[in-house]
Formats: sequence, structure tokens, C-alpha cells
Amino acid sequence: MAGRGGFAFQPGHLLAGKYEVLEYLGGGWQGEVYKIRERGTRVERAAKVFYPKRNVRNRTASTYAKKLHKLRSCPILIQYHTFETIRHEDRNLTLFISEYVEGELLVNYVKRFRGNRLPLFPAVHLLHALAVGVESIHRMGEYHGDLHSENVIVQRLGLTFDLKLLDLFHWGPANRENRHHDICSLIRIFYDALGGQKAYARQPQKVRDICCGLKQSLIRKKFRNASELRLYIEARDWS
Repeated sequence: MAGRGGFAFQPGHLLAGKYEVLEYLGGGWQGEVYKIRERGTRVERAAKVFYPKRNVRNRTASTYAKKLHKLRSCPILIQYHTFETIRHEDRNLTLFISEYVEGELLVNYVKRFRGNRLPLFPAVHLLHALAVGVESIHRMGEYHGDLHSENVIVQRLGLTFDLKLLDLFHWGPANRENRHHDICSLIRIFYDALGGQKAYARQPQKVRDICCGLKQSLIRKKFRNASELRLYIEARDWS
């Protein structure tokens, strides 16, 4: 536990006097995430604890909260609830409280398939679900900024993928450049899910037509926005 190099809150630890730590879920550049239970309601939630050096004057947490609140109608995003300030080891820490989502990280989900890669049809459904979700974010005048297989939770696979996106990174204004970065990241997720470089030469031409050899200039020319990517997928014959 202590080897994570962070806060190492143990199960049973009480945060802000009302959130009981259940388990450690993971960590990243900004902080650590824990599964918690709200004592008054017994509702399970998630708490992101920001590293102070990544959240100077609470700017990161505030930007994150405002962005998620603005995008609360986007079903692919986790819903924000509130944030709290706690005192821990003579430091003020910010707890970012959000809904807790059951599921499996995409990076782990893919590893359960033969050869650590998805078959074609599930991979296409995955890309379509991601494109639909990111399209809704872009239509709201925002972008995600940190799309990769460790930031995608697979909740359910039926006719299509039921997904949730973790984190949002704020690189600056929601301009064309940042939205294009999201689109290139979606296609990289698709490429990796299909087996990456080792399997790319064996992919059908329609897959290579989407991936464009991961050349960002070609991707940006072909798919000017997430809607064009979604419509392109829908218009192809995948039989």
C-alpha cells in the first residue's frame, strides 16, 4: 500500500468525518482515487484525492468540477457531486466526490481476449460508442483531453458498449486543436484494442482507412470532428 508513494488511506479510514474508505482504486498524475461509502446514506461513491502540488490554490479541482458540471448531460461521463477539504499530515487536501461506477478498465478487458486483442466487430462497436460519447462532449463546447485505455471503464457489453470515461484534462480552451487531439486518441484506442502494430498489417483495409497509420495529419484531414468519425463508421459495411 505505502509503495504507491501517496496517501495510502486504509480501508476504514474516515475522510471529512463522513466518508469511509472501502478500497484503493488507482492513482495517476493528479492524485489517488478511492471507493468510499457515505456514512449517513450508505451510498457508495468515489473520492479523488488531489496531490497538493497538482492542485495549487485548488485550481485543478475547481476547473475539473466546473467542466464536469457543464457536461453533466453527457452519459459517458461520471457525475460530479461535490468536493471537500480535509487536513492530513499538516496539509490541506481536496477530496473530489463523484459517482462510483462498477466496471472494468478497458486495458484489462482487452487482455481477457485471445492474443490480448479484440475481434473486429467488438472493436468497431467500441470505437463507435467512444465516438458517440466524445461527440456529445464536443457539442457542449468542451473536450476530454486525456483519452486512453486506462481512462475508459467498460460497464456492459450487449448490442454495444456501455462505457464511462475517467478524468478530464484541461490543456486550455476547447479549440479545434484540442478536439482533434481527442479524435486521434479515440483512433489510437481502436488501433491498440485490435492488437496494435503487431496486428495492423493483417487488418482489413476498412480498419486501415480509419487508423490512417496513426498519422495525425491524415486523421485530422479525414475526420474533422467526432460526428464525421461516427458517421463514417455507421456508413461502412462491416459484414
